[in-house]
Amino acid sequence: MAYDLEEQEQLESLKAFWKKYGNALMTGLTVILLAFAGWRGWGWYQQQQAAEASLAYDNLRKAVAAKDVAKVRESAGAIFERYGSTAYGQMAALMAARAYADAGDLKAARVPLQWAIDKAKDEEFRHVARVRLAGLMIDEKSFDQAQTLLAVKAPDKYQPLYDDRRGDLLVAQEKLSEARTAYKQALDRMGPSSPLRGLVQLKLDALGPAEG
Repeated sequence: MAYDLEEQEQLESLKAFWKKYGNALMTGLTVILLAFAGWRGWGWYQQQQAAEASLAYDNLRKAVAAKDVAKVRESAGAIFERYGSTAYGQMAALMAARAYADAGDLKAARVPLQWAIDKAKDEEFRHVARVRLAGLMIDEKSFDQAQTLLAVKAPDKYQPLYDDRRGDLLVAQEKLSEARTAYKQALDRMGPSSPLRGLVQLKLDALGPAEG
C-alpha cells in the first residue's frame, strides 16, 4: 500500500514513539487492567460474603425462634468466625446473648456480649452490649463488675441507657434514693418519644415516693 510523504512521516514518527514508549505504555495498561480486575473481584467477594452472612444470620434467627440453644451456639460461632467483620457479626452477638440469657445460661450470654463490646463495628452495638452485660452482672450479683462496665463516659445519646441500668444496679444494692436519682436522670435525658421512657417511668414509680 502506497503512502504519500506526509503519511510516511507520520508513520515513522509513530514507530519511533512506540519504540521509545511502547514498553512503558504496555506496562501501565497491564497495571490498570489488573487493578480493575482486582476491584471487580473484591466487589464480587464482598457481595458473596454479604449473601452468605445473611443466610447464616437467618439460620441463627430460626434457631433462636425455635429455642434450640445448641443450634444457636453453632450458628453464632460460624458467624463470628467467618463473618465477624460484617454487620451481621454484631447483630448475631446481641441475638445469641439474648437466647442464652432466656435459656438461663448467663455465663454463655457473657461471651457474645463481650465480643460485641470489643469488636462491634457500630458504636451503638458496643454501648448496648455493655449495658446488657452490666445487666447480667447485676443478675449474678457481681455488683463491682457491673459498676465498672457502667463507669465509662458515654456519648449523650446513649447516656440514658447507662442511667437506667445504673438505677437497676442501685436497686439491687438497696440504695433506693440513689436509684430514684438515676432513673430521673434517664428520663430527663430521654426524648419524649423514646421507647424506653415508659419502662423507666414504671421502675421509678415502683420505688414509691422519696422519704422525707
